Amino acid sequence: MISSPSAASALSSDTATSGLFDQSALSTLAQRLVEAARRAGADAADAVAVRGISQGVEVRDGRVQESERSEGDDVGLRVLVGQRQAVVSTNDVSGDGVAKLAERAVAMARVAPDDKYVGLADPSLLARDFPDLDLLDPKVPSTSELERRACEAEAAALAVKGVTKSGGASASTGIGGMVLVTSTGFHGSYLRSSQSISMTAITGDGTGMERDYDYTTAPHACDLASPESVGRKAGERTVARANPRKVETCKVPVVFDPRVSGSLVGHLVGAVNGASIARKTSFLKDRLGQQLFAKNIRIIDDPLRVRGLRSQSFDAEGVKVRKLAIIDEGVLTSWLLDSATGRELGLATTGHAHRGVSSSPSPGPYNLHLEAGEPTPAELISDIKQGFYVTDLIGSGVNGVTGDYSRGASGFWIENGEITYAVSEVTIAGHLFEVFKSMAPANDLEFRYGVNAPTVRIEGLTLGGR
Repeated sequence: MISSPSAASALSSDTATSGLFDQSALSTLAQRLVEAARRAGADAADAVAVRGISQGVEVRDGRVQESERSEGDDVGLRVLVGQRQAVVSTNDVSGDGVAKLAERAVAMARVAPDDKYVGLADPSLLARDFPDLDLLDPKVPSTSELERRACEAEAAALAVKGVTKSGGASASTGIGGMVLVTSTGFHGSYLRSSQSISMTAITGDGTGMERDYDYTTAPHACDLASPESVGRKAGERTVARANPRKVETCKVPVVFDPRVSGSLVGHLVGAVNGASIARKTSFLKDRLGQQLFAKNIRIIDDPLRVRGLRSQSFDAEGVKVRKLAIIDEGVLTSWLLDSATGRELGLATTGHAHRGVSSSPSPGPYNLHLEAGEPTPAELISDIKQGFYVTDLIGSGVNGVTGDYSRGASGFWIENGEITYAVSEVTIAGHLFEVFKSMAPANDLEFRYGVNAPTVRIEGLTLGGR
């Protein structure tokens, strides 16, 4: 049996919170489900048990508007009978419920259509080492601590000159994790914590109101930005957006702030998802091994980043995960694959299977980032006579089949290398091939989100204005 250490054994926490970290009952339940499925006639099976605990507080005008807490454990069972598959899930397995759930799953699988690509992961690919990624903060913040964080963020925003009202501040904490047991002998588990602070500020009134926000999120409280800095940045960003102007339709260089530049990485990763490639619904379906970006561009998926927001040491099929350069020296090197899409494409899984309790595995990324370039953000825009600096994107007008790109946007006009007045109600449009080809990153990469990128410059996008 391949087994990972439990979160409870890896932590020394007080008795008030140790129960939140103890997955032993979930592990036992998952093991029982797999054994019951085999007894019921399944040729193979795996079970996932997912823990979710969250608590959040929302504050407006110094008063708590909402305080919520939720806890839940859910389990899912996938069974295979020949080349037929079924998935069932529940949040209540008591008495003889394990046997009944397994019998129901096997009965469903026997009448399911054949699928020659389904199956558990190749046992030779299963994870055997489980590095400590430091994903769990042993100290769970109290409700009063969350209220303090939210109130301090709001107070800092309201102290910024020009901010007229609060759009609300919030603070939250959560614990999420998964246990996976397979009939091929894999038994793994992980837990990760998450904490966040956010603030939205408003300036102006009536139809002249503008708003902006800031937030911070991390597994550990000590890695969060301070509530004061979150509130202050939200206030300063909001005031900077006051009295926006309209601009004429034109074709100009567009610079993406780090807050939104990660969306470009997201569009790439959506297009290299193995499910889209297998269905032939991606504009990159014939581009593996081709040069899509300049040679200085590398885009990395790293599931093993210490304290990463999406880190884990095995995927939802138990496969060992690894750091992967999806784009290396500008070349598309790999699709993101789980076992089924890999089989369909004649390739091995890349360890990118994700799964909920009520679904079969499907491919998806972990911690993504675009590597930093050499110029500073100021140097990146210094030669732009007229251009647009994007700070906010609206809508999702990106066609993954054709690569056509169109998004609503707001931000600031660039003139003679300087960021000048606020601009709103425009669209930016082009094609992702051209976006990728001209992408130029600055040197200001920070790891703050699940997808991270520095300031990015793109040439020749169409700016749709008045």
